[in-house]
Amino acid sequence: MIKLAVGPKDVEAMERGQALRAREAEGLRHVTRMTPKRAPEILQGGSIYWVVAGVLRVRQRILAIESVRRADGTAATALVLQPGLVPVHPRPMKPFQGWRYLEAAAAPPDIAEGEAVAEGIDELPPRLRRALSDLGLL
Repeated sequence: MIKLAVGPKDVEAMERGQALRAREAEGLRHVTRMTPKRAPEILQGGSIYWVVAGVLRVRQRILAIESVRRADGTAATALVLQPGLVPVHPRPMKPFQGWRYLEAAAAPPDIAEGEAVAEGIDELPPRLRRALSDLGLL
């Protein structure tokens, strides 16, 4: 699955927000309105890939999918997430609503520990980052 991370300006801000939410609740969850029709497939090692500030940057393993009720009583679905964000090779993404399925073949590979990755990219203006990425330079 792929989802926009709404709010955080960078991966570090997302990590801080998730750490805070994990301390306040039982585990780490992302609540969504729709239940994935491909839940059995997702639960066989699937991840949610997070788009942070217009760039697909990290993924997080989905451990369970549960039916829940929101505070107002409406039905929803909780994606139970494994703590910790796994960096992936960045890819610019246009905005979209909700979440989408991401086929395994289209998923960006993880960045291996110790692998050289360009630094300072997050400080570039989003438009420049996208242009450089479109040119294959990032």
